[in-house]
Amino acid sequence: MRAVVQRVDEAEVTVAGETTGKIGRGLLVYLGAGKGDTDADRAYVLSKILGLRIFDNEEGKMDRSVIDVGGALLVVSQFTLYGDVRRGRRPSFDDAMPPEDAERVYDAFVAEARAQLEVATGRFRAHMLVRSVNAGPVTIWLDSAKG
Repeated sequence: MRAVVQRVDEAEVTVAGETTGKIGRGLLVYLGAGKGDTDADRAYVLSKILGLRIFDNEEGKMDRSVIDVGGALLVVSQFTLYGDVRRGRRPSFDDAMPPEDAERVYDAFVAEARAQLEVATGRFRAHMLVRSVNAGPVTIWLDSAKG
């Protein structure tokens, strides 16, 4: 499982002009599932995201997690994190999990995250417009296979 995580002051997803998810301070999470990902991969990535100490403490040092600061997650499905461009210029998505399975993994990730903090989402398999204010900027890439 892969995720690109951005620390944001605000983020919003719209689909066909409708806002499907919106947060203030927190993390924008682009989440992709790969073939062979397991429940353990999902748990690893969620644990890392919730525990990332990338928010400033009183001294201005990154030492607080999204939970510590009372932030939220905006989780956006992103199969293109598995795009492989090693050959040619058109990405191959052969390593991405099939959509039906990936949606179940995405839904489980969101449900598990919601048990711990506020979570907003995009819409799986939809064309989404994502707007965000990246604070820092801070962007972290996670891959459970490289854990």
